[in-house]
Amino acid sequence: MKNWSRLRSLSGQEMLFLARCLAVVSAVRLALTLSSYSHVRSLVTRLDARRDASIADLRRVAWGVAAAARLVPGASCLTQALAGQYLLARQGNASKISIGIEKGTGSELKAHAWLMSGSHIVLGGSINGFAHLVDHGS
Repeated sequence: MKNWSRLRSLSGQEMLFLARCLAVVSAVRLALTLSSYSHVRSLVTRLDARRDASIADLRRVAWGVAAAARLVPGASCLTQALAGQYLLARQGNASKISIGIEKGTGSELKAHAWLMSGSHIVLGGSINGFAHLVDHGS
C-alpha cells in the first residue's frame, strides 16, 4: 500500500521518467541475458557523452534506476550500472562503470559493479571492502 501511495504522489514528469527507467532497465536485463556484456556495453557507450552531470541529474538517475530495478527480476548491479550509464549518456553526461571483487571472501569470488560520474558514486553503494578490477568509460 505504501508504494502505491508513493507512486500516486509523483508528478507526471517523474512518472514518465520512472517509466523510461523501467523500460531501460528491462531492456538492459534482457540484452545481458541474450548477449555478452561487451556487446551491451558497446551499445551503451556509442552515445557521445562528454560533460559532467549535475548532482540533480545523478540523483534522478539513481532514484529512477533503483526504483525500476526493484520491479525487474534479476536486475543486478551490472544491469543497473549499464542502465544508469545509458540514461546519463542520453543527456550527454559522462560516466564510467567500475567493477571490483569483494576482499576476503576466500575461494569464492563476489563481483560488484558501480556507476561513477566524476568522483560521485551514482549506483552500487560503497566501494569499501572491494578490490578494484577495471573501469569502463562512456
